[in-house]
Parts: sequence; C-alpha cells; structure tokens
Amino acid sequence: MTEKLLNHRTEGPTSAPPLLLGPSLGTSYTLWDKVAPELSATHRVVRWDLPGHGGSAADLIGPGASVGDLAGLVLALADSLGVERFAYAGVSLGGAVGLHLAVHHPQRLSSLAVICSSAHFNGSKPWEERAEQVRREGLDRLADNADARWFTPGFTVPRLVRDHRDADPEAYAACCDALAAFDLRDRLDGISVPTLLIAGRQDPATPPAHLREIADAVAGATLIELPGASHLAVAQCPEAVLTALRAHLGRPAPRGMEVRREVLGDAHVDRAQARQTPFTARFQDFISRYAWGEIWTDPTLSRRERSMITLTALVAHGHYDELAMHVRAARRNGLTPEEIGAVLLQTAVYCGVPAANSAFTTAQRVLAEEDDSGE
Repeated sequence: MTEKLLNHRTEGPTSAPPLLLGPSLGTSYTLWDKVAPELSATHRVVRWDLPGHGGSAADLIGPGASVGDLAGLVLALADSLGVERFAYAGVSLGGAVGLHLAVHHPQRLSSLAVICSSAHFNGSKPWEERAEQVRREGLDRLADNADARWFTPGFTVPRLVRDHRDADPEAYAACCDALAAFDLRDRLDGISVPTLLIAGRQDPATPPAHLREIADAVAGATLIELPGASHLAVAQCPEAVLTALRAHLGRPAPRGMEVRREVLGDAHVDRAQARQTPFTARFQDFISRYAWGEIWTDPTLSRRERSMITLTALVAHGHYDELAMHVRAARRNGLTPEEIGAVLLQTAVYCGVPAANSAFTTAQRVLAEEDDSGE
C-alpha cells in the first residue's frame, strides 16, 4: 500500500540544493507564491500543505496531534523525493515544524528559517478553545476575521482567506491541538544549524519578542524585524523576506525568475529547469540573475522595446531557434503580428535580406502555431 503524503509543489532543477517551505495554519502552499518561484532559480523548492489544507488529506492527522507528527509527515515527504538533507523555512506553525526538526532531527537540516513563529504559542488554553470552537462551528467565523489576525489594516490576500475558509475543520482543530502542546523553550540552546529569524513588527500572533527569545537562545542566530509587516509577512512583504532568505541561504540573486516566466512563459522555463544539470546550473543561474534580474528589469526601456531590440539582434546573428522563442515573448509583451513584421522588415535593411527572409519564415511559423492553438 502506498504511503499517503502531504500535498506539495516542487519547483526548480532537481540538481539544485533542496529547500522545503512550510505554511501557517489556515493557509495552503500558495502562501509562498511571491517568494518560491524566485528561490527556485537557485534551489529545488518543495512547498507543502498542512493536513486538511490545500490539497493534503485531512486524515493525515487526528485529535491530539503534535508538531512532531507534522514534522514526521514532512520527513516522509522528503524521503519520498529522495531528499536526505535540506534547508527549511516555515511560517508560524510551519516555523514550529522547523524548530522541531532542528531539535530532534538536526542531521536532516542544512539551515533553518523561522518566520513569524515561536517556540511556544501563548499556552494551551487559547488553542484548546479554538479547536473546540472549530469542531463545533466550522471555520467561517474564523475566516471572517483572518485579515485582522494575518495582515495590517487595509491589506488582504483573498486566495489565502479562501484557503482558510475551505480547510477541513477537523484537521484544522488537530493542528490547533498541536500548537496547544508545543513548547520548545528549554531545548532551543541545542539548535546548531544556521538559523534565521524573521519577525513582523505589527504581528499580534507572534510578536517580535517571541523571535527575540529564540535568537537569544540559539547560538549565532540572525534576527530581522520587518517594519509594517504582520503575521503573514511572506505574503505582505515578499521582497523583504526574499532578500533575507537569499542572504541566509548563501545564494543572493536579483529578482529575475518572475520576469523570465512572464516573458518566456512557464512551460519554457519549466523545460529549461528540468534539463538543468550540475554542468549547466551556473549558466542557468547567470541567465536568471543577469539577463532577467538586471537587464529585463531595468525600467529605462519597456518590455515591448526590449522585445523589438532582441528580435533584431537575434536576426543579425542568425539565432533562429532563439528567435522563435522571442517571437512568442514579443506577443506576450504586447507586440502585434504587424509590429513584429515591421521589425523584421527593418532588419532586411540593416541585417540583410537573406537574414530577414529566414526570420520571416521562423516568425510566420510561430504566429501560425498561435492561430492554430487559439492563443
């Protein structure tokens, strides 16, 4: 019989260092939507759903569950993916899972990032009461107040609120049981992996004092407080969290993967990452950092203008396979077939008629494929 696993999403090349990302109570792995794609430029990113949240089965845990039970599910997931040692980052309950792993399974972690979380969650009574309420009433009333618990006034992420409302009440209550019983304060000084702590200064659930408590106990830990951030800082301040994680993980890179996907499309980038090997990994990293993270993000020229320049350069050097890819990109950047034709016509003057002839053949094929697919 196949073991039932946590629902998860994997991004990035299989040859890259693995990084597991844990969610907070009431959310799914979409919590990491603004951060995970960027981290996948340098890591094999695996983000997972809590039991009864997102796509994970509710019966993975039951009443009286512990954070240790959740950590066991994470290890089972890592084992199923052939991942022995990994970096880990988690938010709130996901951060508690990371602390448990660092204390009880340090040989599995290469580094730890704990975001808007704690070594304890203000005693058992509030969580016991919440679990009882959810088992009795369901999640609608809690979901109605999610924004106040998660974000500063005026900010929301509707998808996350919907995830909260759609979570399984029994599994949610079991996660509350886990938080009620969680307290690692007397074990923190045994954590030896490189540790980053990120606090939201406006976080009412796990205020900065909770993260400072961990920082004071864990040798060499780094603490960062984000102004204007509440409990789900990953969703509210993704750039700041991304910058901190990159520095912590030792692989700093400008923001480029998102732009690369926007211009070239998910399918192309996914294929490129799937083909990546240790031999080509540095080149793929170079493309994401330099071409997409610095040049294509420079606001001096619009993406339309950059597409026109790129088409011309590719025709000039006869790179027709790349030209096909960038004709598709030009369409995503708003160029019409007529404008693409005008660019190629101009290349006939400055790059030569034979080059333009080949370019028109390539572009016509790509545009015909678009018409056939209904794009």
